[in-house]
Amino acid sequence: MISIRGWLVRTACGIALLSGVSQAADQELPTELTIEVGKFELTGSRSQQQLVVSGKFANGQVRDVTDRVEFSSSQPQVIAISGQLAKPAADGTAVISAKLGNASATVEATVKDFGKTQPVSFKNDTLAALTKAGCNMGACHGSPSGKGGFRLSLRGFDPPLDILTLRSEFFGRRTNPLKPSESLILQKALMEVAHGGGKRLNKGDAAYLALHDWIKEGLQLDAAEVPDLVKVEVGPAVRTLNHPASRQQLFVKGTFSNGATRDLTALTVFSSSNESVATVTPNGLVEKIGRGETAILARYLDKMATSYVTFLEDVPGFQWSNPPEQNFVDNLIFKKQKQLQILPSDVCSDEEFLRRSYLDLTGRLPKIEETQAFMAEASPDKRAKLVDQLLDSDDFAEFWTLKWSDVLRSNNAKVTATGAQKFQRWIYDGVRNDRGLDVFARELLTATGSVYENPPANYWRASRDPQDATETTAQLFLGIRIQCAKCHNHPFERWSQDNYYGIGAAFSRIGRQKIGDAPANQPFDEVIYVTKSGESTQPRTGKQMKVHLLLKGDVDVPADSDRRAVFAEWLTAGDNPFFAKASVNRIWGHLMGRGIVEPVDDFRDSNPPSNAELLDELAKQFVQNKFSQKWAIRTIMTSRTYQLSSKKNNFNANDEIYHSHATTRLLSAEQLLDAICQVTAVSESFGGSPVGTRAVQLASPPTDHYFLKVFGQPQREMACQCERSSDSNLSQALQMINGPTVHNKLRDANGRIHSMVKAGKTDDEIIATLYLAALSRNPVAAEVEAAKKHIANNQDRSLALEDVGWAILNSKEFLFQH
Repeated sequence: MISIRGWLVRTACGIALLSGVSQAADQELPTELTIEVGKFELTGSRSQQQLVVSGKFANGQVRDVTDRVEFSSSQPQVIAISGQLAKPAADGTAVISAKLGNASATVEATVKDFGKTQPVSFKNDTLAALTKAGCNMGACHGSPSGKGGFRLSLRGFDPPLDILTLRSEFFGRRTNPLKPSESLILQKALMEVAHGGGKRLNKGDAAYLALHDWIKEGLQLDAAEVPDLVKVEVGPAVRTLNHPASRQQLFVKGTFSNGATRDLTALTVFSSSNESVATVTPNGLVEKIGRGETAILARYLDKMATSYVTFLEDVPGFQWSNPPEQNFVDNLIFKKQKQLQILPSDVCSDEEFLRRSYLDLTGRLPKIEETQAFMAEASPDKRAKLVDQLLDSDDFAEFWTLKWSDVLRSNNAKVTATGAQKFQRWIYDGVRNDRGLDVFARELLTATGSVYENPPANYWRASRDPQDATETTAQLFLGIRIQCAKCHNHPFERWSQDNYYGIGAAFSRIGRQKIGDAPANQPFDEVIYVTKSGESTQPRTGKQMKVHLLLKGDVDVPADSDRRAVFAEWLTAGDNPFFAKASVNRIWGHLMGRGIVEPVDDFRDSNPPSNAELLDELAKQFVQNKFSQKWAIRTIMTSRTYQLSSKKNNFNANDEIYHSHATTRLLSAEQLLDAICQVTAVSESFGGSPVGTRAVQLASPPTDHYFLKVFGQPQREMACQCERSSDSNLSQALQMINGPTVHNKLRDANGRIHSMVKAGKTDDEIIATLYLAALSRNPVAAEVEAAKKHIANNQDRSLALEDVGWAILNSKEFLFQH
């Protein structure tokens, strides 16, 4: 077996693959061939068909052999073969053959209307050509102000604007129907005339021909009977390629409103979600860079489809360890890891599991007595019992209330101090009693009445207009960042302006009425109610929108009904394609440090889940278990996957997305401050809150707490998880090394260290206590020796013990969850 490494050499022409293995693969012959496009029809003289051929080899593997086969047509005078393209020559039928070695495959193809004049379609071809060339990207002429006085709509979402720009603006100087090749739009894109955007076209390519011929034909607009594109499909939709396979040609088929289909590959824009795994050429050829998975997004106008491509290869020395599986989570996680030859880490120690579980569920460190009790227990199911114990605690309800309060934007500025406290209590009750997240969402979305008497109504106090409600609701409960679609069709997703304002129609009849006569700038109660009027208007078309339910369509809501209720019922239905997935993914992200879809609220075709099968199964069982948040948490935490060590091995050292080891992450601002308070036994003082209040218990984030601000506590201005910063920075290091919070708590005369000194505790006792309090474990001999040596070398014992405490608080083991 040849085992020569491949090098990727980037050249001016693209990427050339220099690999002895690939050369060997190209010498292997398949036992079977399949022409993937199937039977097809070519309509008109401009049509063509990208051919894609797969070969099945003796070992059962399937590989793309499109560039290796010999194509032929039974009737060249009807259909001619040009490279990998089938092109019409006359009306009729022909059989297209592909042959490689002794294997062959055929497909029937038909040509019709070859001699019929078919003008270039502006809406279906010209706009696609501009997008293919990149002319209407946001960084070029598709920006709101255009470039160089030339403005196009972003990715062709506003055809009337493009018609005006191309046909009429500047007296039509950009296009020249008499001499189309001298049109400024073509000359600049060819770099025949200076162009800041560089060369965007080549003569003879599909985008050039579409633009050239549209100009040549007199810049014609589409007749009423010209069909609209309704969907695109990319093939192969899913392909797993084993080493030594290194490429996969794709094809794109469009379906139009009249039922016709045609090949769109040449004018489709392709992109790869993971270019460290594979890149994709403008013609749709996926080329391997490394081992792993990628989603290839195929975009044509406002339609898109995704092909999921996996490249596998044997890893020297890899041997699956057959780790025991605790539940379906492990089964599906290990299935993926085994396929990709990623070996999971060993299970974490009891001490690590204890600390991790307390931080994830309660936001605090385990107390010393809790650590000692857990370590002394010999029960084989003590980890599962611990999870149940913590889920049934007030601390759990308080910490997970904080998580929901963050994204629900519960703060004093938005909902008043009284509102924030009442909202917090309502969320707490729901978490404590495990109110189903479907009920939780419905109560929020349909709330009316006083925001003080009916706290979920604060959702509508924080969301003051239909646009804000649309974006917040989509991000929280659908996992979709739909903000881009407010001004134009989403550039990386299927959602359009019509979708955006259709969702907004559900929230356009919400009234707010102040209660009482509180002075200006003073907190006041507010009533949320449903109004009898209020519409959502699409700004580009001026159309009054009906309530829109994604992937379902527009719905008519009776005038006397609450539109929000219709939306909420759809949202929380068991078969809703978004809500359950978004919910379990958010929970998974909280516990694992990374979502199955990451970011947790950014579901889109170009950001695929790392384990789609797992996400589907979690969502399915989540619905079956009545949308129970505690069920989801318990299922994840009792899996072996959750309990894996953060220590990596040689086979998962580079894995950051497949959960083969625990994700190490900095404690959140509230967790860290509470942990410092707990270790030092000195509580933090928050103005207006009782002594001993933990940071995670605050109803609203303080605006003047520097430590919390430095460590990323959000002010709850956004419904996005991203508002909470988890990145480390210099200010954080300075706070821990020399900041007043750590310094003052270590030196406090009533703190843990000085209280133990006064009580006559030995150095060994104090050192062990500090390690148990901070790290949930006993110190090892070397740590005790180093600490005692430092104490012995200092005249001031108390100061030396403070140094030991300082060193522990500044250790990575304390600062990070692992």
